[in-house]
Amino acid sequence: MKILRILLFPVMPIYFFATWLRNKLYDSGKMTSKSYDFPVICVGNLSTGGTGKTPMIEYLVRLLSKDKKVATLSRGYKRVSSGFLLADQSVNVHTLGDEPFQFYHKFNDVYVAVDENRQNGISELRRLNPQPEVILLDDAYQHRKVKAGLNILLTAYNNLYTKDVVLPSGNLREPRSGAKRANIIVVTKCPETISDSEKETIVKGIKPNSNQEVFFSHIKYSETIFSNNDSKNLSDFKNFTLVTGIANAQPLVKYLESKSPDFEHLEYGDHYNFTPKDIEVLQTKDRILTTEKDYMRLFEVESLQRKLYYLPIELMIDKTSRFNEMIKSFVE
Repeated sequence: MKILRILLFPVMPIYFFATWLRNKLYDSGKMTSKSYDFPVICVGNLSTGGTGKTPMIEYLVRLLSKDKKVATLSRGYKRVSSGFLLADQSVNVHTLGDEPFQFYHKFNDVYVAVDENRQNGISELRRLNPQPEVILLDDAYQHRKVKAGLNILLTAYNNLYTKDVVLPSGNLREPRSGAKRANIIVVTKCPETISDSEKETIVKGIKPNSNQEVFFSHIKYSETIFSNNDSKNLSDFKNFTLVTGIANAQPLVKYLESKSPDFEHLEYGDHYNFTPKDIEVLQTKDRILTTEKDYMRLFEVESLQRKLYYLPIELMIDKTSRFNEMIKSFVE
């Protein structure tokens, strides 16, 4: 993979210029974005994935849904359907996509919708009764046809956008200058023990504008794992197989190694669609632990239900009160 990226280095300036020019055309108004007179919050990143957008969307849902009617709008990556689709009892992980299906599975009083055309998706959501009062756009930072009122940009601690370059030699979808569109920048997946001096170093590298604020977050793993109809203490779950289909499984692997080192790890690509052959392999395993996102793709397999568990996670943000205040102030 590294050799291929080196070989593709001559293509990088072309990609850089194309994405830079596109942003300039939107910034100058020559290409138009649609603004809204109600709260629209975009959660996204500059890199190709693995920054923790799903935990952030869930954090915002928990923060706002007590007082507001909230909707989430995603593209529905790798779904077999197309166009606007509002989650109801007829949908499944294949028609909705794994992350939106996870939102639908967890939150009862929230509209969950998918549409590759975010403008159309917002219009369809606002036709609902009751209308959503806040719309959360999942992974829409590069979707410039919609101008969100608040942009939250995520960058992973172990893969900061400030130290990366654009595709195909790097992982950035657009030049680093695109970060200036953000109102809030969150450095995600930090170690819990990150020091203030290291935070200061990272902030200096980001060089936020005066209108931008930088936060740091880490993942808190549950001490309890869950299945379709059961729960167990993680410390009691031994000799299992970890199954992951996410962009970066290393933080989870390190955490589990500190808790229970005797497990094997079957690692698949991000948003992986498990094949019948994969299911045959999993059926030979005695106990399976997976992420919540992967659980959405596997729990419908009846032969796995009695052995399949997932580990919930929760986003923890430093300066929590300040972060929550900024979000609520915008919404109000």
